[in-house]
This record gives sequence, structure tokens and C-alpha cells, in this order.
Amino acid sequence: MYPVITISREFGSGGHSIGEAVAKELNIPLYDSQIVDQVAAESGFSKDVICEDGEYTSPSQAWYSSRMAYCANFPSPQDRIFDMQCDVILKFAHQGPCVIVGRCADYILEKANIPALHVFIHADIEYRKARVLERYGDNNVPIEKRLRKKDKGRKAYYRYYTDREWGDSANYHLNLDSGFLGEMVCVDIITSVARRMDK
Repeated sequence: MYPVITISREFGSGGHSIGEAVAKELNIPLYDSQIVDQVAAESGFSKDVICEDGEYTSPSQAWYSSRMAYCANFPSPQDRIFDMQCDVILKFAHQGPCVIVGRCADYILEKANIPALHVFIHADIEYRKARVLERYGDNNVPIEKRLRKKDKGRKAYYRYYTDREWGDSANYHLNLDSGFLGEMVCVDIITSVARRMDK
């Protein structure tokens, strides 16, 4: 049986597209926006709130949320979303092999002792700039600022909920440079490792 595969990724590195291709190649489900849909259906939070609070934060927001929750003796909305995402991710993982994108899935599955292949996708800034502009277009925010803000939010969120460093090679089995290798080579490497683990 293939392992559950988690994909963490820098913004603009193509992590979602790679995960989608891996899932298609192995004929297993992909879970990304589906996690948002499930949490929205169960929580009453809007999808926009879950998309933003369910994977991004800033150090000041994390401190403020935890402080307010402590003072009021109840979990902050972001903590509630995280807990619900944990439940959804574990439910999907227990159903069988799948690809899960983002949302601290590597940490969540590790803590639950669920065997998984953890992948981190990254690329240099120029590759990511070109990819984001092609995919999302330009706006009034400089492209490098958009990239750094997204990555900073993911890094802060990951550190807040896992007490680990996002992107640290020690937290993943595979660290792949999609800009250097190309998306399809990344897909080939991940599927090859998954098939080896299946045997």
C-alpha cells in the first residue's frame, strides 16, 4: 500500500500542482481545498477565513491569539480551525493512501504515528516570481513582497503549532528544488519513492 504523502511548499514553487500530478499518477486522492471545504461545513467558519487562518499567521497574531485565548480561557478561532483541520487530516489519512498539501500535515501525522512520506518543495525566487505572475497575475503589491509575506506567514504558523522550523530538512524525507529539477522530475521522484515503499 502506498504511504500517505504530505507536501509542504514555498509559495509559487508548484507544490499543489506537483501533489495533484502525484495523486493522479498513483491513483490516490488529493486533499488541499477539500480540507477547507470539510472544516467550513463542520465549523460554520467561511472558506476565506479558513484559507487565511488555517495556514498563515504572523508572530504578532500568534502571540495575540494565544494571549487572548489564555486570558479568556477558551481557544482562539485560529486554534479551533487548527484543531478541526487536525481531525479532518487524520480522518483522510485513516481512509488510506492520499496526498495532503500543507497545513502542518507532516507534523500532525507524525504525532499520530501514521506512516507517511513527507516532502518539501522549494525553488529560487526568480522561478517563483515568474510562476506566480503567470498563475495569478500582477497586482499593486510587488511580487517579491507577496512571496515573502506568504512564506513568512506559513513559517510563523508552522512554528506556532509545531514548535519546529518550516522548511528544515530534518522534518522531511525529500527536499526538492522544483525550479532546478522541473515539476515532472519532482513528480517522478516522489512517485518512485512511494512505489518503493509500497513494495
